[in-house]
Amino acid sequence: MSIRPDEKKTTSGHHTTEPAPLPDFTAGHTTAGKSLAVLRVATGFVFLWAFLDKLFGLGYATPSKGAWIGGGSPTKGFLSGVHVGPFESTFHAWAGTWWADTLFMLGLAAIGIAVTAGIGLRLSAAAGTLMMLLMWTAEWPFALSTSTGEATHSTNPIIDYHLVYALVLIALAVTAAGNTWGLGRRWATLVGDRTWLR
Repeated sequence: MSIRPDEKKTTSGHHTTEPAPLPDFTAGHTTAGKSLAVLRVATGFVFLWAFLDKLFGLGYATPSKGAWIGGGSPTKGFLSGVHVGPFESTFHAWAGTWWADTLFMLGLAAIGIAVTAGIGLRLSAAAGTLMMLLMWTAEWPFALSTSTGEATHSTNPIIDYHLVYALVLIALAVTAAGNTWGLGRRWATLVGDRTWLR
């Protein structure tokens, strides 16, 4: 009896079947690899655009007078507007502080650049997930009304776009989505055995 390529003989003489290897999502010629690359670049641009809009006050979410380079605060408007959830007073205390502004902007820039380029996706997934969880907590989708008595208009008590972005970042890291149309392979060579940096 011959052994198939996916079978191994154990020391007891029994044959074991190994599971088939997972498909290589990182191969540039696959539809899955290209789809993940498009998702990666689009997700990275979400973070990059938010950074640029808040930095320069491009007039979309941030008016020109609110530009960070002009002395505006990228966190004050959002965090001081939190009127829901158990951490309302905490977010109000953080709103507009130099350290909250700096960490938020550095996070947006680093995540945006890394995800768009396809490098450091594991770190980006961790940092981005933390950022999205904080923003999810600030919006507290469980609540039906704010502390001022107004309706929150929450559309889903658990899942919102912040959690979806976090899941996308995790999926991009797990599938090594930076290897297609990105610098993932070069970055992996550069960081070597320090896989947490990939």
